[in-house]
Formats: sequence, C-alpha cells, structure tokens
Amino acid sequence: MSVIEARGLNLTFQTNDGPVHALKDVDLSIGQGEFVSFIGPSGCGKTTFLRCIAALEQPTGGTLTVNGVSPEEARQARAYGYVFQAAGLYPWRTIAGNIRLPLEIMGFPRAEQEKRIDAVLQLVDLAGFGKKYPWQLSGGMQQRASIARALAFDADILLMDEPFGALDEIVRDHLNEQLLALWARTGKTIGFVTHSIPEAVYLSTKIVVMSPRPGRITDVIESTLPRERPLDIRDSAEFIAIAHRVREGLRAGHVDE
Repeated sequence: MSVIEARGLNLTFQTNDGPVHALKDVDLSIGQGEFVSFIGPSGCGKTTFLRCIAALEQPTGGTLTVNGVSPEEARQARAYGYVFQAAGLYPWRTIAGNIRLPLEIMGFPRAEQEKRIDAVLQLVDLAGFGKKYPWQLSGGMQQRASIARALAFDADILLMDEPFGALDEIVRDHLNEQLLALWARTGKTIGFVTHSIPEAVYLSTKIVVMSPRPGRITDVIESTLPRERPLDIRDSAEFIAIAHRVREGLRAGHVDE
C-alpha cells in the first residue's frame, strides 16, 4: 500500500512578477518503510513537494494523499514528523525541553513525556545530553536533537528537508550512517531532500530526480544496494553506477528545460 500518493500534482505560486510553476504533473508513489530521496537543482520543487505532503503548501492541481487521506487530515492525525534544514532548537530550553515541546502541545501526560524523551535520546545516541542547552552541542548533535524531537510522538512518516546540508563532510558521513541505523530500527517511511548525489544514493531505497522549474520528475531510481550499507559501499561499482544514473537524470532535466 502507498503511504504517499501523488497524481498529476501541480503547484503554481502567484507572484508580483507573474505565476511561478513550482511543480508540474508530478506522479509518485511512496510505499510503507521506504527511504525516498529527492534530488535536483535549487528551485526544482523538492522542498515544495515535501511541504505539500506536510500540508504546509496547498497544491493547485492534481491529487495528493498521505495514509489514504488528505495531507491536512494526516497532519491533524500526527502522521509525520518534520526535520528542517536548521535544527530550530529553542536556546532557552534544554535538549529534553526542546524534545518535550510537541509532546506538551499534544497533551501527553508528564510521565509519558519523560519516557518518550528518554527513548528518542537513546535512539539518536544523545543519552545523557537531555539537560544540556543547544549552544553546548555541536551542529551535528543539534541536528540529532532535532530528529529526536520529530520522532518523539512516534509518527510513521519522517520528512527531512536537507537536514545535514550545512554540516562538514565528516560529520555528514557519520550522521548518514546513524540515520540509516535509525531507519533500520524504526521502520519509518522517510522522505529526504538533498543536493548531494552520494548522500541520496547511500541512504535511499528510491531516488527521485527532479528537473529545474517547473519541477518535474525526470527519473525514479529503485536502488539495488543491500539494506546494510557500510560507508565504503560508496567505492563499489554498483554504487558508482547508480550515482551515474542520478547524474544523467539531472543533466537530462537541464537539457529538457
């Protein structure tokens, strides 16, 4: 069963300079437990599509369902957690306090809040850091705290908008490994926006290649890599072949423009 289903999806923004076609005729199915990366040039609609899934943007044509209902209904049912490009942690709250915020808003009992906070801190390897403040943590640790906050209410879907884009390559590699391990442990369905071809290929079961505006899907690549992926898999012929196909899809999108 498809968890996320888009058919003929269009989104046009009306601006002072005229209409901007952010998404055009997007057809895509995302199944339960898949890790799907969206890659393409800036302005191709990757983040816009993610925001449509999260009911943060309203499509102007076509259909989009999340768990068989509208994105708005899915949002009200707390179907997803969302991780933004910046960690977005409140500096006056501890790490535990930041993770607690959605649980407070949703009205979880205090004891249940504590239990969930402890569980997600363990999940992202931040056990023992709950009483620290964001400024006491590295950028990578702050992003892990942001992921913990998105996981705290145990939604089945995790939407991630370039969460590691601002981090250096060594930290990014480490967090990619940790994210794969977290995905394996939780079985979440993950939608992940990135500009990095190696990141997309390393993480994903499916890679969605998008063209420059108007954002269209130029290729959907089903990964043939095994679920267990050490970092050195990136040196394998299979990995390099998939990365080459992604690059070709990106190039084709520019040619078609």
